[in-house]
Amino acid sequence: MPDRARSTVADNIADGRRAARPFWRWVRRIATLVLLAISFTVLVALGTWQVHRLQWKEELLSDIAERRAMPAVGVDKIGAVLASGDDVDYRPVNATGTFDHAHEQHFFATHDGEPGYYVYTPLKLGGGEFIFVNRGFVPYDKKEPATRMAGQVAGEVTITGLARSRLDAKPSMMVPENDLAKDIFYWKDLDGMTAHAGLSKGRVLQFFIDANDAPNPGGLPIGGVTQFDFPNNHLQYAVTWYGLALTLAVVVAIYWFRGRRTGSEK
Repeated sequence: MPDRARSTVADNIADGRRAARPFWRWVRRIATLVLLAISFTVLVALGTWQVHRLQWKEELLSDIAERRAMPAVGVDKIGAVLASGDDVDYRPVNATGTFDHAHEQHFFATHDGEPGYYVYTPLKLGGGEFIFVNRGFVPYDKKEPATRMAGQVAGEVTITGLARSRLDAKPSMMVPENDLAKDIFYWKDLDGMTAHAGLSKGRVLQFFIDANDAPNPGGLPIGGVTQFDFPNNHLQYAVTWYGLALTLAVVVAIYWFRGRRTGSEK
């Protein structure tokens, strides 16, 4: 009799386990479907985001090309456009004044694969204001003005180039902090350059000028260093994300049809 009781208990446990299997099978199936649906949605969302980025990048490139084709105007005109809230980046501009070479600033950069610096020099305008001009590139060993005195032009000059917007903050956490002790800037901190040059912020125009490629005496700085290389791989990224979403959908469909066929054969 005790053996019969133990057998009955064991049978009940086994029956309970068999009854629970369909429940947990459905739980796994539902969890898998939810995970697949989330994955598919994320892939489609990433592809759509890249499509929007593509549209934004194409509009940006078109706007820059349009601005670059405009005739050069004076700094007063650029200042008025900036005050109106419009973008002045890459608009041709000219300015006449005298360089304050004693307070040039140095922005770490490369040119044709060579390390060195862009030389940002305050240009004193006729009205007493200043604007920082990126005169161009000098090699690493030509940072000190004494090594390139021929290029430190004196007297009144007229600079033609492109207006460049200021940055209000460091563009990325990966960019080092500016090292004012060594007079090296790693991002275009106009306020930092202004303070380091000992100028009053109220007397400095709130944009830069990238000088064109007109040669400087002695060959340095090398002008015309404005970068126009804007990577536009958003279409490729969109196709990749949408392709992964389609692949996922196809794999799920194949698995589902195979499961149905196997079930029907049973």
